[in-house]
Amino acid sequence: MAGLFWRFCMYSFLGYLLERLYAAATRSPRQVRKGFLLLPLCPVYGLGVLAVEALPPALTGNFFSLALWGGLAATAVEYAVHWAYDVGLGVKFWDYTGVWGSLNGRISVPFSLAWGVLLAVLYPWLQPRLAEAAASLAPVWTWAAVPVAAVDGAVSLALLWRYHDPEVLTLVAWPKHEKKAA
Repeated sequence: MAGLFWRFCMYSFLGYLLERLYAAATRSPRQVRKGFLLLPLCPVYGLGVLAVEALPPALTGNFFSLALWGGLAATAVEYAVHWAYDVGLGVKFWDYTGVWGSLNGRISVPFSLAWGVLLAVLYPWLQPRLAEAAASLAPVWTWAAVPVAAVDGAVSLALLWRYHDPEVLTLVAWPKHEKKAA
């Protein structure tokens, strides 16, 4: 179970880095894109890769099947996470409206293809290394990290529930949100 937690965190962190690179490359006005208040994690990436891990090996055994089935699994998670944030918390972290092949602004064909290609290229090389790194961590690190992640996640969800704005997870946005609360 500890390995699962650490792989979720590692892929969520790598997703955070990917989001930062994408925001910088596209000169996005939203430079901070994440899903936790303090921890640099984008949980949709961690959940997406865990969904790929859950696929039967026959569906991930070669480049093309991993690109197809992994991309579909990651896209399904992306849709579900967007739906949960939108319906449950009234928050949209991303919106693909206007992107070709968009489905309710939650997923799109170009990004689904990108997830498939990224998975097919990186996952076979990265997964064994991250699994080994996760397995090598002493239990004390897990005992310390799980409560920190749980509290950060709970506080993040509470803030999103209250303000319905993903910018609330950016510490520099606090003055704006303190005025709203007053």
